[in-house]
Amino acid sequence: MTVSTTDARPLRDARSRTRSLPLIACLLALAVTPGHAQAQAQAPNGVIPAAPAYAAADWRPVPADNLLVIDTNRGRILVEMTPEVAPLHVERMRVLARRGFFDGIVFHRVIDAFMAQTGDPLGTGDGQSPFPDLKAEFTFRRGPEMPFVPVAEPAGAMLGFLNSLPIQTQPTALMATTADGKVHGWGTYCPGVAGMARDEANDSANSQFFLMRQPYPALDKRYTVWGRVVSGLDVVRAIKVGDGDNGMVTADPDRMIRVRIAADLAEIDRPVVNVLNPSSAAFRTLMAGVRTARGADFSVCDVDLPVQVSGMGAPAA
Repeated sequence: MTVSTTDARPLRDARSRTRSLPLIACLLALAVTPGHAQAQAQAPNGVIPAAPAYAAADWRPVPADNLLVIDTNRGRILVEMTPEVAPLHVERMRVLARRGFFDGIVFHRVIDAFMAQTGDPLGTGDGQSPFPDLKAEFTFRRGPEMPFVPVAEPAGAMLGFLNSLPIQTQPTALMATTADGKVHGWGTYCPGVAGMARDEANDSANSQFFLMRQPYPALDKRYTVWGRVVSGLDVVRAIKVGDGDNGMVTADPDRMIRVRIAADLAEIDRPVVNVLNPSSAAFRTLMAGVRTARGADFSVCDVDLPVQVSGMGAPAA
């Protein structure tokens, strides 16, 4: 399945049940600017500031039931799943991980400045799990109880973080005017964001998913966002790039060795992840530095949340 640069409608190929993420033309993908705040944000003199020391209260623990542990032949990837924005898709990931469905599945389509796609047991883009397709969760309803922290408020919108996930949302002030006291929000496709691949029908996601190697906000509100890589983005970017049409990997693709929910691992093998809390003063200080460094070019994708990982145990071999 592809997307033409002149026609945004998904185009079905000759296969009847493709689960492939629509691909943006190479020229567009190569034009994407990386969104690495901590690695790229620099002071005006070009010196990268030293990493600050954070206090224990600055960190937010990632619940083990929301932490997806993906061991690949390239290394370990940790994804914080966000059930607040896509409960059906997060539950599907939990079910499949707990059944060992993803174990041994290859990254069948990888584009360097775009994304790495996997989750197809056939490794061709045609496969899926035995479960029914999912109803799309392109947007969600954000209520005042959600831990959303804004970092920018352009006219008529707010950008910020829901836990580690970058999102865009309608202004909080609109909550007073809606029947349910909530407003629309959606995940935005920054580096590391995890999305669900689908066919041309909106409600056709099943088991194939992709991890963003670079930002691509053109996917926003078109593909369900269900989480974000909090550790291992370097691994995602090291996955072998496709050598065939539309980014298909035709020879010796990289693969997922084992995929589990952290809560299901033995304590000795369970990674413990803490992410800088967007509600903390330390985060506000980080934001001020990123804004100064980026100036008018600032984007929510420029913000890399610092992460602590401990108790990694032995990755699956």
